[in-house]
Amino acid sequence: MAMNTTYLNLIAETGRSTLTHIGLVNGSGVEISGGSYARKAVTWTAASNGVIRPNADLVFDVPSGATVAGWRAYSGSAGGATNYGGADLTSQNFASSGTYTLLAASTSISHS
Repeated sequence: MAMNTTYLNLIAETGRSTLTHIGLVNGSGVEISGGSYARKAVTWTAASNGVIRPNADLVFDVPSGATVAGWRAYSGSAGGATNYGGADLTSQNFASSGTYTLLAASTSISHS
């Protein structure tokens, strides 16, 4: 049975307070580390049709030698926080340190 939009928005709204940070992962799903990399605090849009998105683009510092291949939503800023999953991205290798911008308009969590 498919749930109605009101229910899906309720679940999405609850998720907004649980998913406090976003981090980047490599092709194996392991979070990037090193250099000045850190998870970013995220504020989510109000749910619309069961979908939430970050309110703004997130810019991450990526260390030399890292590959960005996905993002994950976490319940906190560091180890011990729950990884609630995310999505794959087009892989980008960093031969030298740089920045990666996760676009809010292309990043969403859908409750369907």
